[in-house]
Amino acid sequence: MQFRRSGNSGLLLPAISLGLWHNFGGVDVFENGRQMVLEAFDNGITYLDLANNYGPPPGSAEETFGKIMAKDLHTHRDELVIATKAGYLMWDGPYGDWGSRKYLISSLNQSLKRMGLEYVDVFYSHRYDPNTPLEETMGTLDHIVRSGKALYAGISNYPADVARKAFAILKELGTPCVMHQIKYSMFVRDPEEELFGLHKEMGVGCVAFSPLAQGLLTDKYLKGIPEDSRAAKSHGFLKEEAVDPVMDKVRRLNEMAQNRGQSLAQMAIAWQLTDERVTSVLVGASSVNQLHNNLKALDNTSFSSDELEQINSILNG
Repeated sequence: MQFRRSGNSGLLLPAISLGLWHNFGGVDVFENGRQMVLEAFDNGITYLDLANNYGPPPGSAEETFGKIMAKDLHTHRDELVIATKAGYLMWDGPYGDWGSRKYLISSLNQSLKRMGLEYVDVFYSHRYDPNTPLEETMGTLDHIVRSGKALYAGISNYPADVARKAFAILKELGTPCVMHQIKYSMFVRDPEEELFGLHKEMGVGCVAFSPLAQGLLTDKYLKGIPEDSRAAKSHGFLKEEAVDPVMDKVRRLNEMAQNRGQSLAQMAIAWQLTDERVTSVLVGASSVNQLHNNLKALDNTSFSSDELEQINSILNG
């Protein structure tokens, strides 16, 4: 495993991290999730990414991870970077959503209980709350770190203009933001325009999620939509209508990947790692085999200038 420094901090993250957004919920097979987490750890993936609402049902991914932690990984706690978040709807009423001090602290207390942990390594504000003063949300992250319930503060899904203000507030409070988690892939390249430059300027690391565009940047949909795919799941976020318009690009990228001796998924992950501003690529997995295939992206992360131009040509075509 390769490790990269998260911004100007002392925290090193693996080039590939594991997200527990899908396939670790109460509706999923526990033993499958357990084996994926253990294989990830055995292969150098030390960063495990959760959120309060991951499941389904919400909270169940943290419960699953808590069982794995108690059963298998409790003696390895200091070798792990465990992250969770709060910011999306978690419970009914005015205190179970967005970015208030009330919600963030209550949610983290619940998350720690579900996972059986005394602290998390990184706690994120999962999204910007336009109706709560940014000073309140960032002040709460500062308080949480100073309380010892998290070692580092992070933000996720913040637009560039708000992220700049958030970074400045946290720096002034004395708890610098260690990382910003963003959606980034070959099909979602908006962060290149402003966010990446901002991260470098402010010394903030970048964790990129959905590197495979929820499965579009794989060979999964080349022959239609499989029954077990995210586009076929009723609780999935990828819808069938998102697949067809990009299939021509997917086929051309897949052919290019084959010429490189990689799967399309491996090439998509390796492509992100050509940019030093990406600290870690956050992958999901539905099986140990899929996790291993993603890890093989590290076998070939070099691209010629011609290859990079060809990728841009396909994506912009």
